[in-house]
Amino acid sequence: MFGDEDRTDRHYETIPPAITVCVGAVVLRDDRALFVRQTYGDGLTGVWTLPWGYVEGVDAQGQPDPPDRAVLREVLEEGGIPAEVVGLLGLQNHAGPHGEPRLYTLFLCRALAGDPVPDGHETDAPAFFSLHDLSTLTDPIDPFCNWLAQRVLRGDHTVIPPQTDNPYRPTSHFCRLSVRPPHARLWHN
Repeated sequence: MFGDEDRTDRHYETIPPAITVCVGAVVLRDDRALFVRQTYGDGLTGVWTLPWGYVEGVDAQGQPDPPDRAVLREVLEEGGIPAEVVGLLGLQNHAGPHGEPRLYTLFLCRALAGDPVPDGHETDAPAFFSLHDLSTLTDPIDPFCNWLAQRVLRGDHTVIPPQTDNPYRPTSHFCRLSVRPPHARLWHN
């Protein structure tokens, strides 16, 4: 299931339809998070969001971008900011505007340099906002993006840092391992 199995195996002939994978980032510079104002989309025109997008890029060999590479591309495209991934914030199941399933992979990133610049297509304004800025912003802001950015800016989050030392030698890997106390239950009756 996880290794280098032969893709012609009968198992792969029965793979169900795929879910759309999206990426998003809380990009920090000091005590501020990067937001971008969207120019189009179902209910998104003129709305401030975190940089986000679909995992749709491919590398020189035609292989799909992994989510951590896709998020850095989206941050650069939508906000004009080069960044680095600090760690994984979490996963969020979500339905698109027509009920289609989406899985959001949410990263914490650090801005590396430069001032934010809109792409002029998907976004018309990027800016770094503090907690105070977010609480006084009069423009519309996406509720989930606002909630997530405020949690990060308050320090109310956990980051899973990249860990590349697992046996599969991934290009990046995020894993949070913890010891479960012997009395802890895996499910509730």
